[in-house]
Amino acid sequence: MEVDSRSRRRLSFFRFAVSLCFLVVSWRPSIILAATEELDVDVTAVAGRCNVDLSSFLPLPYGGVKDMECKPVWNTFVLQYSQSKDHVLTVVLSAVYTMGWVGMGFSSNGKMLNSSAMVGWINKEGIAHIKQYHLKGFRQREVIPDKGNLPLSDNVPTVVALRGATLYMGFQLKFNSTLSRQYILLAFGSRYPTAKHKHLYHHDDKTAIIFDFASGSVSVARDSAGETRKTHGSLGIIGWGLILPWGAIAARYFRHHDPLWYYLHIGIQFTGFIIGLAAAVVGLSLYNRMHASFPAHRGIGIFVLVLSILQILAFFLRPEKESKKRKYWNWYHHWFGRIAILLANINIILGINIANAGNGWKGGYGFLLSTLLIATIVLEVFLRIKRRDQNQKNNSDFQINSSKPIPPDHFTF
Repeated sequence: MEVDSRSRRRLSFFRFAVSLCFLVVSWRPSIILAATEELDVDVTAVAGRCNVDLSSFLPLPYGGVKDMECKPVWNTFVLQYSQSKDHVLTVVLSAVYTMGWVGMGFSSNGKMLNSSAMVGWINKEGIAHIKQYHLKGFRQREVIPDKGNLPLSDNVPTVVALRGATLYMGFQLKFNSTLSRQYILLAFGSRYPTAKHKHLYHHDDKTAIIFDFASGSVSVARDSAGETRKTHGSLGIIGWGLILPWGAIAARYFRHHDPLWYYLHIGIQFTGFIIGLAAAVVGLSLYNRMHASFPAHRGIGIFVLVLSILQILAFFLRPEKESKKRKYWNWYHHWFGRIAILLANINIILGINIANAGNGWKGGYGFLLSTLLIATIVLEVFLRIKRRDQNQKNNSDFQINSSKPIPPDHFTF
């Protein structure tokens, strides 16, 4: 009867697990492509810039285009442009400048990945620089100078000029058709590009907008990929960095509360598995949308997911305590679980670095990891002290019992 009852409980748990897994796998994060909201524009700082005579400090054609449209777009950035009938777009971007670099990118989907950008700066020696960059990835070496897909005009050189505290950057593009709604990336950094290879340091701030070169309208482009990255990271940290490690702690350090530790262990680990599975699903969706190449992060994530699925299957294949196979099952269950948790947390650190997450993410995960390590060390010390005391007590009892003389009636012949 006990075996039948246990089998029924496992079957019910299996049905519940399958239902939850189906819900997780069928879930998809909502995507908001773009939204119009109030722009972060310093109106006072840019109000008079549209009336500046560009011809007084910029060469032709940037200083000689009549009826150039002018639009504040973000922060202290002002976009002045003119588009001819033969699809030539002349752009002058200006922003308040002290040091570092200023950039304007063109994107097909509002994301940085695989887009191209024009970046300008004045170095410490006062020499002006402007280059096109191919934004191949998020790391510094993946932002490649003198590469990109922007159709720069061959006969018109790019230009950078500093007028007072404002940097002006001009360039001309020749398209095959009239440019209308276009995703534009705007960013600035306070550190100069590297002297030798002109690699960019990480931006201090950035935004993505949708600019209509036909009507001059501007709207903020929602970074749906950024929101999905946050969801992916949050689920991974909660599932693999918080819940699953505490489930393992419950199994190791609370066995004296039997059978409570067992049900806590199962409930916590299965909850962590579901959240970890959701993180993997969101990560797969993000990978397919961004077409990014992070083989180490992706490979470790897949391997950890496989280990976690094997752990779930191990629950249904667990032999009885009296079985000779139970010892090997315990080895498999314990070590596969520890390896999965260790690799998952390594992958979390890798993911935070890949995404260039801010200090909030790094500090939050560091605090979580430190708390987990301190709790594990304290509980492990208590466990070893308890085992030592128990061994001493058993040895003492054995010595006391062995020192007693054996009664004559206990001898047999």
